[in-house]
Amino acid sequence: MSFGTLGAIFGFLGVAAGAFGAHGLRGRLAADLLEVFETGARYQLIHALALVGVGLARGRFAARPLAIAGASFAIGIVLFSGSLYALGLSGVRLWGAVTPLGGVGFLVGWTALAIALRSPTRPAE
Repeated sequence: MSFGTLGAIFGFLGVAAGAFGAHGLRGRLAADLLEVFETGARYQLIHALALVGVGLARGRFAARPLAIAGASFAIGIVLFSGSLYALGLSGVRLWGAVTPLGGVGFLVGWTALAIALRSPTRPAE
């Protein structure tokens, strides 16, 4: 599966999670836990778009850094947003220990993407 396709899937799921949080969880979760859940959806959507960008950059920029960026964004979404969804829904604060690992994934992804974008595989048009 391409990173662009994966980004589109994560985007769809991010919108669904955001809608679920806004309409299905409001009034059912404490305000702080709802905010945690919504943060997970927001970061998922941002990084889903980053994955689409990685997919669109394929073939135009250095392949290895793009692969690292795409994998890091995907891992970051699963760990960061996933742990915030779990924390928001369960209230189990231990999930918060996983969140920084996802944040590191995001940081690695942005760094790798910056490196890739500095290394075009062909002259700019």
